Amino acid sequence: MKRLVPILLAALAACAGPQAALDKGGLVPLRLDEATLTEAYTPRRLALLVGISEFDDPQWHNLRYSSKDAHDLGEALRDPRRGRFDQVRVLSKPEETTRASILAAVRRLRQEANRPDDVVVVYFSAHGTLARDNQGELRRYLVTRDASYRNIPQTALSMDVLKAEFDQLPSRRRLLVLATCHSGSGKSLLPKELEAELAGIKSGFYARPMEESSRASMVFAACDWGETAREDEGLRNDIYTHFLIEGLTGGADRNADGAVTASEAHDYARRRTFAFTEGRQRPSAEILEVGADPVVLSGSIARTGRPELFSYNPRLDGFTLKVDGEARTDLPGGTAVVPGRRTVELTKGDELLVRREVDLREGERLPLERLLAETFPHRSLALLGGMFSFVDGRSRRDLLPAAPEAMVSLRLEDRPLDNFGLLADVAFSRGRRRLLLEPGGEVPFGYTTFTLGLAVPYLWRWERLTLFAGPRVAALYLSRSFEVESFAGGQHYFTVSPGLVGGVAWRLGERLELMLQTQLMLTYVVVDGQGQAVGFTSGHAGVGYRF
Repeated sequence: MKRLVPILLAALAACAGPQAALDKGGLVPLRLDEATLTEAYTPRRLALLVGISEFDDPQWHNLRYSSKDAHDLGEALRDPRRGRFDQVRVLSKPEETTRASILAAVRRLRQEANRPDDVVVVYFSAHGTLARDNQGELRRYLVTRDASYRNIPQTALSMDVLKAEFDQLPSRRRLLVLATCHSGSGKSLLPKELEAELAGIKSGFYARPMEESSRASMVFAACDWGETAREDEGLRNDIYTHFLIEGLTGGADRNADGAVTASEAHDYARRRTFAFTEGRQRPSAEILEVGADPVVLSGSIARTGRPELFSYNPRLDGFTLKVDGEARTDLPGGTAVVPGRRTVELTKGDELLVRREVDLREGERLPLERLLAETFPHRSLALLGGMFSFVDGRSRRDLLPAAPEAMVSLRLEDRPLDNFGLLADVAFSRGRRRLLLEPGGEVPFGYTTFTLGLAVPYLWRWERLTLFAGPRVAALYLSRSFEVESFAGGQHYFTVSPGLVGGVAWRLGERLELMLQTQLMLTYVVVDGQGQAVGFTSGHAGVGYRF
């Protein structure tokens, strides 16, 4: 919008001229330069690169190449033969690399990159560290020039704060690159007391955090969580940054369309970093793509590229992608293939997760998660057994004590929307019970219950586990028959009730699963001429078949 201001001022000036004064309300021809309009609406390419090599607090050892990393990447992004970025700002001077200066630069970038289709790259080469915040939670921090080793939460740049600022960028094509680590070695340093605490964790380190990436955003890290990011004297750069820049020359263009996208550049740098460090450093990525890869870092798309297969989903970490029996890449990552009908496999050791025949067209980009979704059945029919009971003691005494019940449950996943399901169930119970009368005595009776339920639960899925919970509506039919000397006859109740359902399914194999389901409902019944609101519940367990 800022670029349109001169155009609008020119239009107003033309309207205020002598001709406009003579012809009030008349149309004034206005000539707008087509190049100016094109420039105003053309997406821009902006980069903010931060390299911090020196620190005020001597506890942080200086880095040799962090400033050079930022300047070298900036040169590649400015290069008209490579990045062709419109604006590249490098922060490496002492006054530019304080916590306040970096945050101010990121917020300024938010004002400049104000179009959804602008391409934005934010890069950091510096120390990383860990510290506990005021609530005692373990947090990640970037060590700025003025960060204090003894007061990290108040002086260093929190990754949570940086991610929040990054996520507020109006651009939908944004990339955050972190050439740092939090392992306590390499480009990282941990407080001694925290290092001692982490050393006692049996896993050898600590759990990798699960972060959400905003729509169409990418976060690249020079190493995996808990690993060491390294500089190299021979390369004279951070190792990952060196290969990232190398890939921008065109070597990373795996689908041969003339452009190097962010994911292509990362995969190129990841493979070479892994090989260069002999497996000690594994760059990682958090990527959420919408449609085609939106972040072009180098070159331009000159032709339709070869088909690509890719995945950055943590579910597939460590799996090998095979095409026509040939191992192509380890996931996360991607590969380009020859168009046509291909046999795609995902394997881990001797375990085969997916084998599918797919037809791949030129220019197609196929997320491997789609193959998973298409391979695994999304419908389940389960046979369950459990108990039916009214919640309150009066209803159990006057209506029906807890009783065994059989249920058939049908679950349709990702219907009507992704991550939701349709759950229909039918439950039946029949038997004999006794009512306790006051002041004493028992009355035998036969009973029949029939329940028909329909729910739309939300689904949480992780590997073989599926959790579900949501609203449910059920129709309840209850009949009782008495055959005693004083009374022979029956009673019938029918009601429609709202409530909640929850459950868990554990997949035993491709088809079979164990399932638990429970529901809590609220209904209204009339007992002995008096209406009352009562709750009823049931819990069931059984085996399901996915089809």
